[in-house]
Amino acid sequence: MTMDVRPAAVDADVLRSQISEKYSEVARAPEKGFHFHTGRPLARMVGYSDADIDALPEGTVESFAGTGNPFSFGSMKPGETVLDIGCGAGFDTLIAARQVGPSGRVIAVDMTEAMREKAIAGAREAGLANVEVRDGLAENLPVDDESIDVVISNGVINLCPDKMAVMKEINRVLRPGGRIQIADIIVHKEVPQSAKDDIDLWSG
Repeated sequence: MTMDVRPAAVDADVLRSQISEKYSEVARAPEKGFHFHTGRPLARMVGYSDADIDALPEGTVESFAGTGNPFSFGSMKPGETVLDIGCGAGFDTLIAARQVGPSGRVIAVDMTEAMREKAIAGAREAGLANVEVRDGLAENLPVDDESIDVVISNGVINLCPDKMAVMKEINRVLRPGGRIQIADIIVHKEVPQSAKDDIDLWSG
């Protein structure tokens, strides 16, 4: 059976601008409070251990805004190359970087400058030299073909109107035998196309 998955009919540039503005606030003023959970309480809520949380810089933790825990599927292996799509402040990026060790690397991609800056600062504070943070979109990843062992992402793909484009990019960058560990929002009922096409329902 062929599934007809249509992208949302929203202006992608406007949507990205709204999302970037919101997450710039999460990076720069995490204490403000948002319509979604953030920080240490959220990390505990979605299953991260206190040991993992406490090993991260406080600036990284306070701007965490994921929807789950991609490491619940398993840890990264030493020497692996990991891609974190929509890395935000670098919470999962830094955990992955510790797991792959100095012989591995993590490429972290995000479209929001304030979040990229925070991820870079966090990696520097944590003394992790195996992290590279890049500006980019999930639908057009700045990553070479078949260069990634593991793709992780946390609460980002649901914010992309063309999910098939994202999955095609993931397929492009993964090495044969590579794996995907994604935490995200799942709906159990089909979302009406009219709701998908309403930009105000995307960015809150």
